[in-house]
Amino acid sequence: MAYQTFRQEYLQVPPVTRAYTTACVLTTAAVQLELITPFQLYFNPELIFKHFQVWRLITNYLFFGPVGFNFLFNMIFLYRYCRMLEEGSFRGRTADFVFMFIFGGLLMTLFGLFVNLVFLGQAFTIMLVYVWSRRNPYVRMNFFGLLIFQAPFLPWVLMGFSLLLGNSIIVDLLGIAVGHIYFFLEDVFPNQPGGGRLLRTPSVLKAIFDTPEDDPNYNPLPEERPGGFAWGEGQRLGG
Repeated sequence: MAYQTFRQEYLQVPPVTRAYTTACVLTTAAVQLELITPFQLYFNPELIFKHFQVWRLITNYLFFGPVGFNFLFNMIFLYRYCRMLEEGSFRGRTADFVFMFIFGGLLMTLFGLFVNLVFLGQAFTIMLVYVWSRRNPYVRMNFFGLLIFQAPFLPWVLMGFSLLLGNSIIVDLLGIAVGHIYFFLEDVFPNQPGGGRLLRTPSVLKAIFDTPEDDPNYNPLPEERPGGFAWGEGQRLGG
């Protein structure tokens, strides 16, 4: 009974969010069970381009460290904001969402060649949070019951929290930078005088991921209420 309930809930998670979070959890479990080691996963340009260990281009986005507070914190934010994007502004546009993953991953990998970062999953999470926050500017956030602010400040609050924990803010700055580039090219520049869409999802992705019909009875996760956790609770201003 419990298995059937879990399976049903699991299958209700949108496909991109389900695939990415599952891959992250399974990778961490494999490391915890010592089936693999982080040294086989981390981002190393020399091993990638000289020794053709191309899997590192993907696996460095799947490992968030050993199971602990930092891992759980990242998984909660990854799952929550990835799902809200997929069920919100990317609802019915799975191919566009996958293209954002590819674009963000390629850009972070390019930047990763010039900074000393070996795992980019946390930066990718911040990118997702940044895009969601800019597309929901009037949502009020409650961070651990201590700070109340509007959604666009969330990535910066997370960066400050990361700094308090003694982590490097370079990871957060990278995620914010890539998220801003995507948001500008996708949401801002096309609406400027003389602007246009520079990011176009390849037709092959649309053929693979987009379905011709949408379910009219689907009730998406409400983006305007990112609550459920003390640090992600919010409501619209004036609500």
